[in-house]
Amino acid sequence: MTMNNESINNETMNHETIKMEDEKGRVLLPIARAAIVEHFGHEPGPDHDGTDNTDWLHEHGACFVTLMQHDNLRGCIGTLEAHRKLLDDVRHNAHAAAFRDTRFSPLTEAELEVTDIEISLLSPMQAMSFDSQTDALEQMRPGIDGIVFEYRHYRSTFLPQVWQQLPRADEFIAHLKHKAGLPVDFWADDVQLHRYTVSKWKERDLAENGLAQRERA
Repeated sequence: MTMNNESINNETMNHETIKMEDEKGRVLLPIARAAIVEHFGHEPGPDHDGTDNTDWLHEHGACFVTLMQHDNLRGCIGTLEAHRKLLDDVRHNAHAAAFRDTRFSPLTEAELEVTDIEISLLSPMQAMSFDSQTDALEQMRPGIDGIVFEYRHYRSTFLPQVWQQLPRADEFIAHLKHKAGLPVDFWADDVQLHRYTVSKWKERDLAENGLAQRERA
C-alpha cells in the first residue's frame, strides 16, 4: 500500500499538531501543581515571562482544573469564559480546586503524592439554536461537547469528559438541570444552551507517554 504526498503531509501535520498540544500540557500541568504546592511553602514555579517561548500563556484563556485520586474526584474548579491571562487562570483554578471546592475538605500536603491533575482548556462558547428540548438533544455531540445550561439565574455545566458517565443526551441534560437546582424534567422556552470543546491533559497520561517514548528510544 502506498501513500501519496498529500496523505504523508496530512499525517505529518497531524503528528506536529499532537506534539504541539502535548507540549502545552507539559507547560500547563506543572504550573497547576506549583500553584498548589506553593500553598504549603514550597518554591514557586517559573514565572513564564515570555522569554521561554510561552507567549501564548499571556493570552486570555479559560480552563478547568480537576484533581483526581485513584480515579475519584477530589476537586474541580474552572472558568467558562476567558477574562484573564491563561497563566493566571490556571494558577487561580488549581489553587481553588485544591482548597476552595466546597464539596471537599481542603487538600492536605500528604495527599499531593496521590493527586493527579487534569487541565481542560476551553474553546470559545457557541450558542445553540433549537425550538424544543428534543431538538436540542439531537444537536448535542456525545463525547465532544461540553454544555452550559442556563435558565434565568440557574446555571450549570459539564465538561465533555462527563459523557463517559452519562453517555445518553437525555441523561446528560437531566443531570445538568439537577446540578443547576432544577427538576430533571424541567423545560422552558427561554432555556439557553451553549456548547464548547476542550483540549485536555492529565499528569498521568503525559508521564506514561514520556515513559513509552523513552522505552522506544
